[in-house]
Amino acid sequence: MTTNNNIHIHEPIIQVSKRDDMIWYKSWIVRAIAIILAMIVCGIVTVLLTGLDPISVYVSMFEGNFGTERRLWAMLKELALLLCVSLAVTPAFKMKFWNIGAEGQTLAGALACSACMILLSNIVPSYLLIPIMLVASVAAGLIWAIVPAYFKAKFNTNETLFTLMMNYIAMQLVSFCIVFWENPKNSNTVGVINPDSMLGWLPSIGGQKYAMCVIVVALLTVIMYIYLRYSKQGYEISVVGESQNTARYVGINVKKVIIRTMAISGALCGLAGFLIVSGVDHSITTASAGGMGFTAIMVSWLAKFNPVVMVLTSFLIVFLECGAGQIATAFDLNQSVADILTGIILFAIIGSEFFINYKIKFHKKNKEA
Repeated sequence: MTTNNNIHIHEPIIQVSKRDDMIWYKSWIVRAIAIILAMIVCGIVTVLLTGLDPISVYVSMFEGNFGTERRLWAMLKELALLLCVSLAVTPAFKMKFWNIGAEGQTLAGALACSACMILLSNIVPSYLLIPIMLVASVAAGLIWAIVPAYFKAKFNTNETLFTLMMNYIAMQLVSFCIVFWENPKNSNTVGVINPDSMLGWLPSIGGQKYAMCVIVVALLTVIMYIYLRYSKQGYEISVVGESQNTARYVGINVKKVIIRTMAISGALCGLAGFLIVSGVDHSITTASAGGMGFTAIMVSWLAKFNPVVMVLTSFLIVFLECGAGQIATAFDLNQSVADILTGIILFAIIGSEFFINYKIKFHKKNKEA
């Protein structure tokens, strides 16, 4: 029988424990340090791969976003679209419904918008066309999200796989429609829709064709912040995300919350599809969503599902992407080099979240007598 005197408690040399909520400004200091370290690493990589001066590369990255008014508005356009999709996936992810189908939901909205522009331009008065396009886009995105939500609520299916497969169905539907809408024929592209009449195009504001998109998403950000933080439905989303059993105990209809929240998520993705077609591209392809459905997950997660903070995380990612394109152009580099630099910075930011959420303790090794 072992006595207490013979028991040796060995503490681990390294102990990782969950950190209590870090004060917000300290978390941003950690992220800032991570970015600075990443920039140093990027400078070393730049010299090794290209022999270029890192400072000139960073200046070029800044110019790619703010160098001209045109570049500034192009950056704001990308920021608005990414932020819109990020806001869309946030309610579902806060509820711990892993909606990987934002790409397909956005494409569904874009497809409905394009169909209205092509099929109704000569039938519906111009002042009614845009509202019809908007309703159709929102409805299409909503339906695309409700299908997996219903099966999750009713049969507890795997929402990750279900929403992911819905992406591919949306892409094939777009490919199918492009065959009928080809312009010119046999080009396998739709081309610009209504280039002469501009029917269904969002109007310019102050001569800026992307201004309407920016304004709409800015208003949406405020609305989503209020909805998630102060509304009863926002509270229900938080409770379901924490524990479905707790939600049921306090009288929340979990199935109803799942379907309603995914309906909102899909509707906002449909809105993003509307903005892409009506406000930006005036066309549609299988790549119209541009991978934003997946990038938005990272934006939402880094912001801890806070719509206001999402503005900053969206800006950071768009800044890096636009800057990477400018680096490749200005220095005649392969785009892969610019993407490597972007990847290093993003990896550092994501890695910094570990130190924000966890703390590491080092213990001295016990010496046995």
